[in-house]
Amino acid sequence: MNATTDKIKHDTAGGPAVKPRRPDWTVAQGWDQYTTEQHAVWRTLYQRQTRLLSDLACDDFVRGMQRLPMSEEHIPNFEALSEALNKATGWQVVAVPGLLPDDVFFEHLANRRFPSANFIRRARELDYLEEPDVFHDVFGHVPMLMHPVMADFIQAYGQGGLRALQLGRLTELARVYWYTVEFGLVKQPNGLRIYGAGIASSYSECVFSVQSDSPNRIGFDLERVMRTHYRIDDFQESYFVLNDLQELLALAETEFAPYYERLNQGPTFEPGEVLPTDSISHQGTGSYHRARRPRDDNHQHSRT
Repeated sequence: MNATTDKIKHDTAGGPAVKPRRPDWTVAQGWDQYTTEQHAVWRTLYQRQTRLLSDLACDDFVRGMQRLPMSEEHIPNFEALSEALNKATGWQVVAVPGLLPDDVFFEHLANRRFPSANFIRRARELDYLEEPDVFHDVFGHVPMLMHPVMADFIQAYGQGGLRALQLGRLTELARVYWYTVEFGLVKQPNGLRIYGAGIASSYSECVFSVQSDSPNRIGFDLERVMRTHYRIDDFQESYFVLNDLQELLALAETEFAPYYERLNQGPTFEPGEVLPTDSISHQGTGSYHRARRPRDDNHQHSRT
């Protein structure tokens, strides 16, 4: 939910918004202002994602959903979510009207406050939305915040983000968040499963990330991830795989300064590259992105 600009794009109805008066950019969720149509959009998204995720999401994601006051009936109330989260892991959900400045975003995470957009996409935007909305933020992220390891990791990421801003190293640290919290996969006895919110909240990427032959699935290595660009406009070309969510505990305790020092030299990698040193769960065919490249001649990879 962070941005490199303080421009806010949406309010609850999905229109232009004004920068909030509060320094932390929080606003009232405005739950009683959601329309019947907006609750219906939530219902459609919720129903189709839960059908998929029962077989594709990791067990901890599914358990987190089951323990939260979240259903298909309506957009969740942040106060009720926060009560359940606080009892489980000490987190709460706070409403914001859109993308946040980086320092504000990290400050919230460092204090176990998860900022969620209070607007929901329109019915015509079910399959793609440029900016995260309440469905992505709540359905995608909040179930994993019920897990103590993820709860501690995201707080540590917020603390690390504040330090990275001071050091000018946000680009490399953002890649860690992208390839874990947003687009991470984890091994289970029954196969690879989703824990990243960017996948969990996307109907089409759920299947692509776990079942398609096209993307690479590579064992997670911190420095490798910090050197790897990612895509912001399409499915990922590579997914990084944890052996177990407990690996996030080690990441939460990592001293990043030596990594930043090494990153001053050496290569960076494009999203689809596979290295001889990679631990590969699946080397992708690249067929999906190769088929799209004739239309993407002018495409620029994100450099964050």
